Amino acid sequence: MSARLRVAVVFGGRSPEHPISCLTAGTVVAVLDKDRYDVVAVGVTREGRWVVGTDPGEMAPVGADGLPEVTPLPSQQTTPAGQPPAVLGEADVVLPLLHGAYGEDGTVQGLLEVADVRYVGSGVLASAVAMDKSVMKTLLVAAGVPVCRWVTVTLDRWAADPEAVEAEVAQLGWPVFVKPARAGSSFGITKVSAPDDLAAAIAYAGEFDPKLVIEEMVVGREVECGVLDGRDGGPPEVSVLGEVLVGGDHEFYDFEAKYTDGDALTLVIPADVPGDATTQLQRLAPAAFTALCCEGLARVDFFLTDEGRLVLNEVNTMPGFTPSSMFPRLWAASGIDYAALVDRLVTTALNRPLGLR
Repeated sequence: MSARLRVAVVFGGRSPEHPISCLTAGTVVAVLDKDRYDVVAVGVTREGRWVVGTDPGEMAPVGADGLPEVTPLPSQQTTPAGQPPAVLGEADVVLPLLHGAYGEDGTVQGLLEVADVRYVGSGVLASAVAMDKSVMKTLLVAAGVPVCRWVTVTLDRWAADPEAVEAEVAQLGWPVFVKPARAGSSFGITKVSAPDDLAAAIAYAGEFDPKLVIEEMVVGREVECGVLDGRDGGPPEVSVLGEVLVGGDHEFYDFEAKYTDGDALTLVIPADVPGDATTQLQRLAPAAFTALCCEGLARVDFFLTDEGRLVLNEVNTMPGFTPSSMFPRLWAASGIDYAALVDRLVTTALNRPLGLR
C-alpha cells in the first residue's frame, strides 16, 4: 500500500464558472508534491456527471470558445448525473476547486461532511452564506462590517409587483448594479443607469439565478485581501493588499475583463493604499471571515472610496486559483508561493477534525 496521502481534486461543475475551475485544477495538480500525495483528478461535467482521471488538462480540453470544459474520453467511465464516484470516499482529503452553484455553495461540502471526508475550505454554512450575497450582507451588517445598500428581489416578486420593486430600487439612487444573488465571476451583472433599463437587467440576471440583489453604485477603488486560517489554532492571517484596475471598454470588472480580454485588467500588488485604510481593511477582512464562519481560505473584496470609506463587496470562499489570479498572487507577495500555498491548504484540511466543529 502507498504511504502517500490520497488527494482528490474536484473541478468543473454545473455552474457557469465551469471553465475557470478547469483552469485552476490543472495548475493545482501540477504543483502538488507527488512524493507526498497520490493525486486523483475528479471532473464534473456541466450535466453533473463525474469522471475520474489523472490529468485535468486531458479531461478538460479547450473548446472553440477558447475555454476548457470537462469532456470524458471514450476510455473513461462516468457516473450517472448526481452520483459521485467511490474515489471521493476513499480520499484522505478532497480539494473542491469548484466555483458557483453546486460546488462552492455548500452542496459538495455537505456531501463530504455526510461521507466523513476531510476537504479544503469552508464548511456548509459559510459556503452557502458567502455564495448568497443577500444573506451574506445581512450577517455582515449584524457583525458591524460595512456593506453597500441593496435590495433583494426574486423573479416571482418582480412578476407580481414590479412597481413596488422599482420604488425600492429608486431609493438606492441611479445607477445601480443588478446581480444574480448566487453567482460569481461577474456572470449576469448589469449596470443600470435609468429605470427604463431595469426590467432587461433583471431578466438577464434571472437567467443565472431566480434570486437577485440590486446594489447602489459605490465609486471607489477595488481592493482585495487574502485570508487564511491561522496556524495552530491562531487567528486568521491576512495577505498584503491588491488593487484591480479595469481599462479598455469595460465599465466594471465583468467576466470578459477578468478572463478573456488580456489587455483590460491590471492587478497592482501590493496596492498603494494609505496606512490607515490598510490597517482598517486588514482588520475587517478577518472579521468578515470569522463572522461568516469561514475556514481554510477566502478572498475578501472591498471598495475604497475617495473619502477613505471602506465597503465590503464580496467574500469568496473558493477564489480563483489560476497562477494569474489575485488570491495566489497576494500570498506570493506575502511570502507564500503557489506550491507552498496549496500544500498549506491541504495540510490545514488534514488537521481539521471531522464532524461538528
